[in-house]
Amino acid sequence: MPEADLTTALFLLLLLVGLAQLLGCLFVRIRQPKVIGEILAGILLGPAVLGKLQIGSSSLQQVSEHHAPILNFVYWMGLLLLMFVSGAETKQLFTREERREVSWLTIVGTGIPFVIGIVFGPALVGPAIAGPRGNKMSLIIILAVGVAVTSVPVISRIFADLKILHTRFARLILGVAVLEDMVLWAALAVGTTVAGTAGLQPRNIAYHLLTTVGFFALGLTLFPRVVKKINKSTFNVLAQQSPVGYALAVLLAYCVVAGALGVNLVFAAFLAAFAVVHRKRRLFAEALDAIGKVAFAFFIPIYFAIVGLKLDLTKAFSLRLLLLFLVGTCVVKILSVSVAAWLAGFRGLDIMNLAITTNARGGPGIVLASVAFDAGIINATFYTTLVFAAVLTSQFAGGWLEYVLRRGWPLLSSDKDAESAVAPCDVTVAT
Repeated sequence: MPEADLTTALFLLLLLVGLAQLLGCLFVRIRQPKVIGEILAGILLGPAVLGKLQIGSSSLQQVSEHHAPILNFVYWMGLLLLMFVSGAETKQLFTREERREVSWLTIVGTGIPFVIGIVFGPALVGPAIAGPRGNKMSLIIILAVGVAVTSVPVISRIFADLKILHTRFARLILGVAVLEDMVLWAALAVGTTVAGTAGLQPRNIAYHLLTTVGFFALGLTLFPRVVKKINKSTFNVLAQQSPVGYALAVLLAYCVVAGALGVNLVFAAFLAAFAVVHRKRRLFAEALDAIGKVAFAFFIPIYFAIVGLKLDLTKAFSLRLLLLFLVGTCVVKILSVSVAAWLAGFRGLDIMNLAITTNARGGPGIVLASVAFDAGIINATFYTTLVFAAVLTSQFAGGWLEYVLRRGWPLLSSDKDAESAVAPCDVTVAT
């Protein structure tokens, strides 16, 4: 690459990460999710706002298109690291307590929206939202996952910022989010597998499906046990000398194997963390913490900025579609979780708090949009709709929890004493 091209590429990355961090911090200060600021940075640098700004003899949009391979690499590294860090957080936050309540909330609160998406999907999906490789089955699966998904990373971050991560309410929500995300990521993996398979033979389709489901099952059971034995081996010099390098090597190895099998790399990155997280080995905990700091400082903000960069609001935005999807999915999700909470024995404000919080789509909602769009399942208009729905539902959930705490109301009746100790001035919301 000529030095002039390298200079403009570095300048473009500087613009993306600098503006993403700046706007992210600004949104945190005004008590809004950080991810909104990061996505807004991409929108500002995109074709709808500053895309026509001249850099030498070319516009900013032309520079972005010229350096698309570099941006795509950083974009994918950000996405893979986000899924890797999310998988590690999921593994660490999983709890076996409150099994009865978690079971009701997961099976009913997630199952009903997913089933509704599957049942009514054939009548709702069509050419208006389909991408170049989107067939009927893949579109239905994307719709069903979009209705049911809940964000583990966003919710856990909000809980930490509100200082309620220690409460029973937080344990219930995170337990539900962990279980449903595992199921929904598997469903999304199947959706990407069947995308564009209309011309394939049934035997090939079955092979791709079995490979994806098999990789996911082994990634939750056998692979982590094998890798953890390698982790503790005295011959594993890399793990002993450079835990960070070893953890990244595990991530890349999972992705290489998944790519060779035709499995989406996003799910491989999510499962790779399960093989590295080890509660008894502080060394890997510190390595994951170091990877997370670098990822959230550079790669993940750029990933979300590029998500915004792809949002061409001048051509690929439908307010009608956004309102229909947002209202419809929120009503289905909130009502389903409310029924599940009632069956689990909750009443009154407890039900409302559980329903609104689990309605936050956050990072997984954006990842769903990115994966489906990159796979050619959905078009740019529906991609924009999914991203905005993820942002707005997360923003509403964080705002609602902050409001409840400021009023001195308990998130759950059993958490009343713990939550009443939170001072109003301590409450901030970030993503």
